[in-house]
Amino acid sequence: MNKSDLMVALSKDTELSHTKAEAVVNVFFGEMTDALVRGERVEIRGFGSFKVNRYDGYKGRNPKTGKLINVKPKKLPFFKCGKELKDRVDIHR
Repeated sequence: MNKSDLMVALSKDTELSHTKAEAVVNVFFGEMTDALVRGERVEIRGFGSFKVNRYDGYKGRNPKTGKLINVKPKKLPFFKCGKELKDRVDIHR
């Protein structure tokens, strides 16, 4: 499922117009993104949580040339699956 599919599903399930469903989805993801940019954790009960992990810089190697390079410190979003979602996905245990 992609963002457009989500908008269509929301529009069908709620009888919202496609334009309003698009606005709802955009606000939802926009607010999540803004919270992560501010360094906040985003938790959706039963689904999972998002947070930003910080990674120190390190010496790496260019896989094509083998040359040593400095990799700068970075921050990346990280998703941790919630127990309910994990249980629903893994129904064939």
